[in-house]
Amino acid sequence: MAVTIKKHEEILDILSRACGRRELLILSTPFLRFESSFVAIEGNELHVLATMSRDDAVYGLRTPELKIRFPHGLGFYEAAVTSIGLGLHEGRRTIRVSIPKVIKENDQRVGYRVERVGRVPVTLGTPKANLHLAGLVDISTSGAQVHAQKDVPQGELEAGDQVVLDIPLSDQISIHSGAVVRHISGRRIGLQFNPKLPPEVEDPLSRWVFLRREEELERAARRMEEANAPELRMGSLIPERSIVFVSSDTELEAQIKEILKDTRPVVRLAPTVPEVKEAMMGKPSLAILHIAGTGLDDRRRMKTLCEIAQRKVPILLLGSRVDGATLFEFSNEWKASSAMVWSPERATFLQRLVQGMLRRHEGGGAGPMAPQEGHL
Repeated sequence: MAVTIKKHEEILDILSRACGRRELLILSTPFLRFESSFVAIEGNELHVLATMSRDDAVYGLRTPELKIRFPHGLGFYEAAVTSIGLGLHEGRRTIRVSIPKVIKENDQRVGYRVERVGRVPVTLGTPKANLHLAGLVDISTSGAQVHAQKDVPQGELEAGDQVVLDIPLSDQISIHSGAVVRHISGRRIGLQFNPKLPPEVEDPLSRWVFLRREEELERAARRMEEANAPELRMGSLIPERSIVFVSSDTELEAQIKEILKDTRPVVRLAPTVPEVKEAMMGKPSLAILHIAGTGLDDRRRMKTLCEIAQRKVPILLLGSRVDGATLFEFSNEWKASSAMVWSPERATFLQRLVQGMLRRHEGGGAGPMAPQEGHL
């Protein structure tokens, strides 16, 4: 269930407390997600830690669909924000975003349940003071499910019984808590923390669960990518669901193909109207238009090619020897889906951006978490 928070004072209080504890957050666009953290509020701006390159911060986050998500109790908060630009707070490079007008609180019933927990040993103490060893099956901020190593004697443990749990979840999170048995089936036992976990345990557990939820979103996006694996059309030079790379630069073509070899087939097209028109008659999934010059003829030609391609597929403008501000202007004017300035150091970012655009276009939701590329 989602609760909408609209009072400005309440929103400021939530953000101020998040800044005070340097809470982690996710900056999310339709194509990418970046892990960051709260820094400070200054006036009508929120500072968050810059964890990506300068160009990615300035241009990659310029979208009306930018959102922040961060953990809270049994669930998480989510809010739409606007990127304002780069900032600096107490010597730390930051990204400045607007104070959200609305925050949605998603409590997810009794908390998101993490099932990928690895091998975590659990000790369970029964009302009869017997200890049972078990393995962790899943966990949330409100409870856990465990699997006993041996059969629990009949009548020793029943729904409603109060037990004691010891769960060494990680080096930073160790749970020593009372719990109530909610259900028991064979060796599998469902437990609810009782009393509620103290803040010094619940807060780091909440962050841990939140990040595992984000990772599961990434895995789901990758499964969607695998399910949409390209199939070649007989008699066509353009594979279905392929990426068309519109450029006359064969050296850059080789780099792009290497970067995207595990994503989709890449087919280079000469930057001419007939080639792009013919390619769009097939079923490509994305067009990357290489912008290598800003002369009048270059702009007119690429604008025309962009108009042809965007009727069929999303457009990524890839600029070389073009500054970011100019490329961003082209992106707005030509209604491209995204744009980035190319350099070999940004290969991983390009791969993730393309994967995110494909998933967005094909109904797979937001793309995977973008890697942290160092401070600005």
